[in-house]
Amino acid sequence: QVQLVESGGGLVQAGGSLRLSCATSGRTFSSYTMGWFRQAPGKEREFVVAITWRNLLTYYADSVKGRFTISRDNAKNTVYLQMNNLKPEDTAVYTCAATTPYYSGGDYTSFSVYDYWGQGTQVTVSS
Repeated sequence: QVQLVESGGGLVQAGGSLRLSCATSGRTFSSYTMGWFRQAPGKEREFVVAITWRNLLTYYADSVKGRFTISRDNAKNTVYLQMNNLKPEDTAVYTCAATTPYYSGGDYTSFSVYDYWGQGTQVTVSS
């Protein structure tokens, strides 16, 4: 069983920055494609960003392109989400997710390809 634990959320003013971390258990972290999703109150969960295990390809939602950056440290079994120039509309619970090992070929923007999920961390951006 893979466990994912997010950290780094909090309250920040608009224009500020936060860095989220997602620490993952297991010995095969380098073989997981990792994603971040978010869900605001009263809204559906939405894709934010993903990074593949192979070639470290990244995929971003249009709403965060140029402001958010995903990275991973396979030695630390951790994926990071650097969020800059935050906006009030970024307020949500952010959750990281992992695919099964060596998964490829799917739609990484779809939550259905991810098998493991963290509990989420709250990000609140004040105006």
